[in-house]
Amino acid sequence: MSKNSVFIYSDAFQTYKFHDRHPFNQLRVKLTYDLLQTLGALHDGQIVAPRLATDEELALVHDVDYIEAVKKAGKGQLSEDVALNYGLGTEDTPIFPNMHEASALLVGGTLTAVDYVLSGKAEHALSLGGGLHHGFRGKASGFCIYNDSSVAIKYMQEKYGVRVLYVDTDAHHGDGVQWTFYDDPNVCTFSIHETGRYLFPGTGNVNERGQGKGYGYSFNIPVDAFTEDESWLAAYKEALMEIADFFRPDVILTQNGVDAHYYDPLTHLCATMRIYREIPKLAHQIAHQYCNGRWIAVGGGGYDIWRVVPRAWALLWLEMTEQSDISGRLPENWVARWQPHAPVSLPLEWDDPENLYSPIPRKAEITEKNAQTVMKALQPIRSNKQRLNL
Repeated sequence: MSKNSVFIYSDAFQTYKFHDRHPFNQLRVKLTYDLLQTLGALHDGQIVAPRLATDEELALVHDVDYIEAVKKAGKGQLSEDVALNYGLGTEDTPIFPNMHEASALLVGGTLTAVDYVLSGKAEHALSLGGGLHHGFRGKASGFCIYNDSSVAIKYMQEKYGVRVLYVDTDAHHGDGVQWTFYDDPNVCTFSIHETGRYLFPGTGNVNERGQGKGYGYSFNIPVDAFTEDESWLAAYKEALMEIADFFRPDVILTQNGVDAHYYDPLTHLCATMRIYREIPKLAHQIAHQYCNGRWIAVGGGGYDIWRVVPRAWALLWLEMTEQSDISGRLPENWVARWQPHAPVSLPLEWDDPENLYSPIPRKAEITEKNAQTVMKALQPIRSNKQRLNL
């Protein structure tokens, strides 16, 4: 088993909590942590506590006025009108006590992962508390107060001077990260997500390619609603391999939202656990092929916290630590421990059954449409290769 991976974790990740009925629930991180420990696949020597991100680090991306507004909101000192101007106090991002501290800890967890990898203490690092990719410079959005990935990328640029490939497999477009680096040729963003036709945030079209010096460094593959494993994986693999070869990054940062699963209540995709076995495999391969093994991974979306998230995120760590050949039944004592708390029947096995859902009537049409989308997304890379060959 590889000893070159660290797992950033604290029970305090759960302080990032809007309210009991909100779909964003960080109990999923604890469920994953407990699953891995029960399995014997995560040991104390691999666990690293996160730190709080400083105000100066947050200000690498976020406006100082916004940071101050988040602090005041968490203390009950921000008026409703002012809060709404910052995207705070909405249905998606309601205000909760100590919101700044809870949010800064998630960012600090990702920065802890960055420092472990880029200082050479570890090849790979996983911080499942992060992945809040919708946060903007001066506004909260989509359950995200601060954007830990954007802050981490700016931090990597300033402290380590690296070129970063950001890969986002969340079902929702990674809009906050894309727009932060839209004009930066030293950051390449790739997001594969459900089309914004029916899903928040409504962006992530193929023609969002960057601007100025950053033109050609933003890639989006919006797959059709009801996309299944085969089509999703074909798009992901073809695109990521070509993008990585084009950009040749120094480090890869992957956002691992797991809301493309059929069970997820907020999206319309039909993926199964199969894609969550394959997503980290390719990221791992690219890390070693182009980045001397430097791979930082964060969490993201995932709103079936009982049946999907623990298995999918556990598989991410298992791939990272070269233990990914696991299959069969989940640990019985993990299921027994958590079933009394779950409103649904917990899965008993790592993989989903073949008949998880009824056949999709438009499968052939969806598959063809997604293939055309990949061609459009990769057209600039392929055209440039043709010119160079001439």
